[in-house]
Amino acid sequence: MAKDVEVGGEFQAKDYHDPPPAPLVDAQELTQWSFYRAIIAEFIATLLFLYITVLTVIGYKSQVDPDKGSQDCDGVGILGIAWAFGGMIFILVYCTAGISGGHINPAVTFGLFLARKVSLVRAILYMAAQCLGAICGCGLVKAFQKSYYNKYGGGANSLADGYSTGTGLAAEIIGTFVLVYTVFSATDPKRNARDSHVPVLAPLPIGFAVFMVHLATIPITGTGINPARSFGAAVMFNQDKPWDDHWIFWVGPFIGAAIAAIYHEYILRAGAAKALGSFRSSSAM
Repeated sequence: MAKDVEVGGEFQAKDYHDPPPAPLVDAQELTQWSFYRAIIAEFIATLLFLYITVLTVIGYKSQVDPDKGSQDCDGVGILGIAWAFGGMIFILVYCTAGISGGHINPAVTFGLFLARKVSLVRAILYMAAQCLGAICGCGLVKAFQKSYYNKYGGGANSLADGYSTGTGLAAEIIGTFVLVYTVFSATDPKRNARDSHVPVLAPLPIGFAVFMVHLATIPITGTGINPARSFGAAVMFNQDKPWDDHWIFWVGPFIGAAIAAIYHEYILRAGAAKALGSFRSSSAM
């Protein structure tokens, strides 16, 4: 990676060249242990993510249960739930970024695939590992606290009463856009090369993005922005309401991720202008 050099008290960036796009299908990946190690890392990270966060949600609902004489101000509250989700993403991205990239979310993987950061094979297997990990994480919570799990909703996402389907879908699209846009910005190799004198711990802004989106959208959809998280909880809770609304938590995040990928790669990084310039150059020859 290019690094800045300090000359006369000022930083001057070295020339930077974008890494080549990932191939659509890379058969060589299938022969490398690092590829399978990354898939395992995505599985374990998503399992841990769902285990801790769903436990937090169920614990909060138990703490404010009026049948137990509790009050709404008891427990960790929405703020605590948002911290649990954001904090776990910070921890798990930090732990797995050097192994798998620390996606832990099919929407993130989809956005990076559209930007040609990962191959199609890797994207599909990452998503499968993430969904399986989410199911297993929720399964552990249900195994340890089955009565609480069923009574308090299993952490499953569904549209809250009083909100329209359009509002819920918009919340998921915008929330996922914030997350995936942050992922692109925090991991942009050009930015790291240009601003290497300004250290950026990528997992920190990503975790804060998850935290902020949860604060805004928990009252609307319970906050999905991660199809694996919604899928794992829906599978283990297995009730009609989460399944009826489940499409929102796939369509919304994938649209938001696609918009973020296009915005970052083709507007902020001027990918469209570069492609147009290349086309004009080739036409003039």
